[in-house]
Amino acid sequence: MKLIVAVDREWGIGYREKLLASVKEDLTHFRKLTEGKTIVYGSVTLRTFPNGRPLKDRINLILSTNPNLKPEGAVVLRSVEELIAYEKAHPDEDIVVVGGASVYKQLLPYCDAAYVTRFDASFEKDAYFPNLDDTPGWQCISVSETQYSNGATDTEDGMPYCFTEYRRVDA
Repeated sequence: MKLIVAVDREWGIGYREKLLASVKEDLTHFRKLTEGKTIVYGSVTLRTFPNGRPLKDRINLILSTNPNLKPEGAVVLRSVEELIAYEKAHPDEDIVVVGGASVYKQLLPYCDAAYVTRFDASFEKDAYFPNLDDTPGWQCISVSETQYSNGATDTEDGMPYCFTEYRRVDA
């Protein structure tokens, strides 16, 4: 499994069940890395998607214990064990974890790669991702050139950010 996440300087990922920033190039990067793949996320992340619906052009797996959650266009898995069983039954699927905080925390031990957009800014936040720079067994293997958000298309103007890739080195 792999994961994709956008973080601020303190590895924050959200505030009041919303993303910290919306940057068009980051959303394009997300789409490029997830289209045609299987994505895993929780019910809070589902609510952040357009119209609160599963994303098109992907197999959507929702990790949730809510027995009433039955969105059209997604498979609901009730535990990490069910997800691992799904993964074993579908070995050809490329699975990407896309959030939120509790799902990342549960599935990070099963991931071998992380695609992290690093916003060089600090936002108000109440949800975090583990700092991979301080997490044993993870190493940053690539960092893109610094880019800058555009106020015409993004929620922030002139915010520096870069795309990084981390790999598990103890696997």
